[in-house]
Amino acid sequence: MPFVRIQLKEGRTPQQKEELAKAIIEKMEELKFASPDAIRVIYEDIAPEDFYSGQEK
Repeated sequence: MPFVRIQLKEGRTPQQKEELAKAIIEKMEELKFASPDAIRVIYEDIAPEDFYSGQEK
């Protein structure tokens, strides 16, 4: 069972996440990587105060 874990800053809507998850699952099925019922897409939202970059000032 493949798990696709996506970490991103908070702010995406449930609809955006669903659309992306469906596209990922569809592509994995197209590539015969796994069957759709076996794939899990997991989102981890990161609060802005928990995300830092060396480029931010």
